[in-house]
Amino acid sequence: MFGNVFVTSFVTALKCKCPLFRNLYTERYTAMDTVLLTQGTEQVKASVPLGVQVYVALRTDLMNGAFSPFKRLGEERLAARYQVSRTPVREALKRLTSDGLVDKRDGGLYVHVPSFKELTNLYELRVTLEQQGIVRAIADPTVRHDSARLETELHGWQVLQEERPTPDAGFVIQDEAFHRTLLDSAGNSAITSALDQVNARIRSVRMYDYLTDDRLDATFAEHIEILELVLSHKLPSALDLLRTHIGASKEVVTERAARALALAQLNSNFEE
Repeated sequence: MFGNVFVTSFVTALKCKCPLFRNLYTERYTAMDTVLLTQGTEQVKASVPLGVQVYVALRTDLMNGAFSPFKRLGEERLAARYQVSRTPVREALKRLTSDGLVDKRDGGLYVHVPSFKELTNLYELRVTLEQQGIVRAIADPTVRHDSARLETELHGWQVLQEERPTPDAGFVIQDEAFHRTLLDSAGNSAITSALDQVNARIRSVRMYDYLTDDRLDATFAEHIEILELVLSHKLPSALDLLRTHIGASKEVVTERAARALALAQLNSNFEE
């Protein structure tokens, strides 16, 4: 029914030996009992709740442009597509609305259509906030990053690079955790809270950045290099790389989101 689509996220968490990654990544699947994440792949496939199965499958379809943003996401139509009852579909739509991939409008639920002007503005704000940890440390020698936290984060990303998890939209959660830790380790929780708010608003679009191996590989390499530069007190170089890293992500998600939107419009025209 779902093939390997709904299993990908769980297999990714299961295969990774990094506890930090497993914990953060699997937070997205709150309907799933913790014991499922300690079982083998076959048990996971058989035990994952239908609501979670539909959530992952529908999320994949949404991000691949399978649905028109101009047609209502009706529960009956989706239930027929995924061969389930309306209840797991309703659960999946609720989570996808929370993720920002589905909007409530005109009395129904529709595919979220990102505003690229808003995305540009939010990415500019993201860069401004994220660089503050390093900028403050450069300007004020008394501001120092928490080396212990960054060492732990570095180890986690080195493990991820070795494990090479399967590309998946849900990886955005782990990426956010890296950037949050990097900023928060410089000691200003107010700036970190502001970044959390920005991340929540761009998360649905940033999911497009983790759908291919090349983007995951780049993320691993750049995160590790940024951490090593900060730990070596090469802060100007770390700042330059951080800005480049975020800029590259913006270009990828903008292009891929636009492509998905165009494909959804094409599908809509075809259906008509």
